[in-house]
Amino acid sequence: MPRTAARGGPQTRARISQIATQLFLQRGFDEVTVAEVARAAGVSSVTVFKHFPRKEDLLLDRYDDAVELLRTAAHGDVLVSLRRMTLDLVEERHALSGLKDGSVPFFATVAASPALIARAREIADDLRRTLAEELNDDLLAAFFIAGYTAVLTETARRQLAGAAPADLVDDHRARVERLFERLGHGFSG
Repeated sequence: MPRTAARGGPQTRARISQIATQLFLQRGFDEVTVAEVARAAGVSSVTVFKHFPRKEDLLLDRYDDAVELLRTAAHGDVLVSLRRMTLDLVEERHALSGLKDGSVPFFATVAASPALIARAREIADDLRRTLAEELNDDLLAAFFIAGYTAVLTETARRQLAGAAPADLVDDHRARVERLFERLGHGFSG
């Protein structure tokens, strides 16, 4: 679901998200209201909702980035493009790789909130639909999104168990490579 331009522009959106994230990580997602976020950001609740249609989107705010990445990768040799995009995220330690330093509080906040878990699943399904439309291939889109979600979830689980992101890079990369091996050559053997 694409976001619409809202009053105040990208800087306002970024400020609201940053402040909301700080509050959620400090106090827990369910303990912070949209009104509190608005007050702390110096905007109205209406402005918050113009930028973020749901409270969950204040924390899970990388949807547009993910859509753009998928659309860009959905051209040419799709598996090569998706693989390159995914490995670039790993090398950059991008938030969408799950390897960004400081991700543990984010993962813990999401894991503690049924609303955030449900919204993350909805976002994954929206991304699957977006990729399926770009590729005109529902099955490949479903396998890629499910596989990448499994890689991310395992990386998050290991970080929550105490592993540092830097210690997980090689294993994360290997799991991404295994995903593309399966996507390219099937699941036999």
